[in-house]
Amino acid sequence: MATDPLQTSSDPRPSRFRLRWYSWLFLLAALFYGIASILHWDDRGALWVLEQFESQNDQNESVWLPNYRVVIDGKPMTGLEKDEASDLSYNPKTNTLFSVMGKNPFLVELSLEGDVLRKIPLEGWSNPEGLTVMENGLLGIVDERDHLLTIVKVDADTKTLNIKDFPKYDLGPSKDQNKAFEAIAWDPRRQQLLLGEERPPAMYVWKSDGSQTLLGNKQKVPSDELDLRNLSGLSIDPRTGHTLVLSADSHLLLELDELGEQVSFMTLLRGFNGLKSTIPRAEGVAIDNNGTLYMVSEPNLFYRFEKKAK
Repeated sequence: MATDPLQTSSDPRPSRFRLRWYSWLFLLAALFYGIASILHWDDRGALWVLEQFESQNDQNESVWLPNYRVVIDGKPMTGLEKDEASDLSYNPKTNTLFSVMGKNPFLVELSLEGDVLRKIPLEGWSNPEGLTVMENGLLGIVDERDHLLTIVKVDADTKTLNIKDFPKYDLGPSKDQNKAFEAIAWDPRRQQLLLGEERPPAMYVWKSDGSQTLLGNKQKVPSDELDLRNLSGLSIDPRTGHTLVLSADSHLLLELDELGEQVSFMTLLRGFNGLKSTIPRAEGVAIDNNGTLYMVSEPNLFYRFEKKAK
């Protein structure tokens, strides 16, 4: 029987178009997986699932970042347009905030609404990036470029600070000298300073009695919970003792409990937690005695978050 030349062949092999379609699908899947791995979306997804099973009591005993909403959203800090806000810390004695500027070294005191109250020039610092309020008017300042920690004294009459007048501590070398120690937080419960290395993210503790004298040497905190692209800020919640870890590159704020385990997180992208726009580069975070959160972003943006009932 003759074969009709117009009859379509039933060739079992896939067409070139189908092969190309499968190839593009595979490449897109690989690209998505690569981006998700870099941004740790898989880890965030796993933590989000675990958050759904936390009891109300467990939530109440933590900072619980999912319940926060922005109430001051990217307010420009007047007079700091040409500077770079690099960290933030809350002072319970004055009920104000202190921030450090890295581009033009100086200390700035802010109201809880993000208004500039005063500027204090920092003489002798190269690139101050980390700041924490300690006790009795003491502040710890980390210079990332010089790998130095300086503990200064600030009161209502302080007009300027000179690095030569205060004790200094060598923080030692980092794996990436240009992405070295950038964050610091005072932990009054454990009587120690918590230091943060930017990249690769790592934390260290240095024992202190709250004075200008540090005890022993800094010790690395073993942790596999810092699945972040970088570490840009640290803060200790005075109510729970939990640690807040800020990452500018990951657009993320992470809560760790007293054992260093992840508890909750906040995504600093547009549409999350009430944000109208993505926080450009979050460099500092602070939390006060009432649990209100504050952040600063380069170059001079101020944010405040308050906890809402679930």
